[in-house]
Amino acid sequence: MATIEVQGVGKKKAGSVELSPVVFEAPVRPHLFHAEVRRQLAKRRAGTHATKNRAGVSGGGVKPWRQKGTGRARQGTIRAPQWAGGGIVFGPVPRSHAFRLTKKLRKAALRGALSLRAKEGALAVVEGLALDEFKTKRVVELLDGLGLAGQSVLIVIAGPAPQLEISARNIPRVSVLRAEGLNVYDVLRHARLVIARDALDLIVARLGTEGVAGGAA
Repeated sequence: MATIEVQGVGKKKAGSVELSPVVFEAPVRPHLFHAEVRRQLAKRRAGTHATKNRAGVSGGGVKPWRQKGTGRARQGTIRAPQWAGGGIVFGPVPRSHAFRLTKKLRKAALRGALSLRAKEGALAVVEGLALDEFKTKRVVELLDGLGLAGQSVLIVIAGPAPQLEISARNIPRVSVLRAEGLNVYDVLRHARLVIARDALDLIVARLGTEGVAGGAA
């Protein structure tokens, strides 16, 4: 079981904590990352794309010319698909793009993403992330104190912390997530991962159940 130092604000040491091997030493399986990120992004798609078929296009209530005797092909309406301005055949319709993965696979993917950051040395556990005011400058100072100024950072907190969450919104490449919303996409799109000490227990409680999924490493 690996041990990591708990950092305080300003690079001060605040003890150490053991990292659960189930969560932070899990197999890293890129194919699970791919599947889970696809699922997350597909679920976010609005799916509002639509076109009109011949029933939805206005006009075209009468035949453009008589059935016989003109030397031209017979036509029933100028809103048929072969006419300019006519209806679209098999066009897109509003739908959901979401698809499902089993909870076992999703947990395995998130364990792998956290293990990857731990293996890279890009994981930090920090005590005292709370702010007492809404001020972006305070978050910048906090990251600077951790040696993460200007880097891509995902901060994971235990629960609601409006001062920190709102103050970090204007900082490029910095995101704040609650432990319950931790996901593979956000872990992978940030180069560094900062976890609040009290959030670490929630993550282990959520992902600490043993299980193997997704095939060989």
